[in-house]
Amino acid sequence: MQNEPSAATPGTSEADRARLVELKAFQSAGRGFWSNVSDADWSDWRWQLKHRITTPEQLGRLMPTLTPGEFGGAKLANHKLALAITPYFFNLIDPADENCPIRRQVIPRVEETHTAPWEMSDPCGEDSHSPVPGLVHRYPDRVLFLVTDRCAAYCRYCTRSRLVSNATGYDFHPEFDKQIAYIAAHPEIRDVLLSGGDPLLFSDDKLEHLLARLRAIPHVEFVRIGTRIPIFLPQRLTVELCAMLRKYHPLFLSVHSNHPRELTTEVRAALERLADAGIPLGNQSVLLRHVNDDPVIAKAHLQKLLLCRVRPYYLYQCDLIAGSAHLRASVREGLEIMEQLRGHTTGYAVPTFVIDAPGGGGKVPVSPDYLINRSSDRVLIRNYEGKLFEYPEAGDGTPLFEAPRAIEEPELA
Repeated sequence: MQNEPSAATPGTSEADRARLVELKAFQSAGRGFWSNVSDADWSDWRWQLKHRITTPEQLGRLMPTLTPGEFGGAKLANHKLALAITPYFFNLIDPADENCPIRRQVIPRVEETHTAPWEMSDPCGEDSHSPVPGLVHRYPDRVLFLVTDRCAAYCRYCTRSRLVSNATGYDFHPEFDKQIAYIAAHPEIRDVLLSGGDPLLFSDDKLEHLLARLRAIPHVEFVRIGTRIPIFLPQRLTVELCAMLRKYHPLFLSVHSNHPRELTTEVRAALERLADAGIPLGNQSVLLRHVNDDPVIAKAHLQKLLLCRVRPYYLYQCDLIAGSAHLRASVREGLEIMEQLRGHTTGYAVPTFVIDAPGGGGKVPVSPDYLINRSSDRVLIRNYEGKLFEYPEAGDGTPLFEAPRAIEEPELA
């Protein structure tokens, strides 16, 4: 008896292989409606921020194909999470495709106003683990340091939509002195993750001041920055910024990319500047309906990240954020994608699929059932092909002098 994989492996058909090649190709975002803008302005991240699309009227002029649900969502956006899209990122939207994966991530829909009974404003329970404003201490040796409530653009599935952009009146005011004093007073904290909002919106000087203060704490071993800036605003990753960051090693950077179309030639160049500065890069994706819940898209995205010198780190099940049901794919779909990655592409391209336990339980890894059974003298496992194998060991975990073997019809204990 052999178990079979749950679905066909992506890339086995000619059509799948053609899609993989197309999705992994690098293209420029282009200028679109901003073709008359000078090179100097277009490459200036401050120009990009100043000219973001932030109103329904702007959005309607630039994209006449908005659906009624999108236009209605845009008008209501500032009641939940502000509307903001950089000109650079807007150019990645396909105006002819209502389910364009870029479009679904940043253009509000009226479905955001529908809240299911199980959805929450703070799905990860951050506020209940916040000893001082702007600091979350859930895990024993690390803290989440929230530095701002602003982003270059706003993802419609944002876990912190309660505070990011201040659309809901959360009135978020981090207190750096108190946050740093707490870290300094707790020697068990060895890892600090800067997030928000997006820390890379700070000026070089302001960000360096914060990094220097954290580096001055002896027990802080390394610092991480969580950011969507390389994807929304690659112009921000200047040579000067990268040179400043490299002074604070070990420094890690967690990128947030969800779809291969986001990985343009501009993004690749920005990520290479970070990598050349010696900064390890990891990626965190969120599993989203009609965005990356397709195994061919997922595989192309992960392999393309490696081409950008970014190691896939986490694939998140979408949190139970209020108004996000239309964007949530199922856990079953996530497991099927993981099934079609492990063994079918390099392990470097396989992230850990996790669910952030609702209410503040932390990240729980979820994976297909490769461990079939465990008895007092052996373990029964399944490989990526669906074949079963026995691994013998004593009850106390001591290996036995018996070669592992593949089996046809195992006797389950």
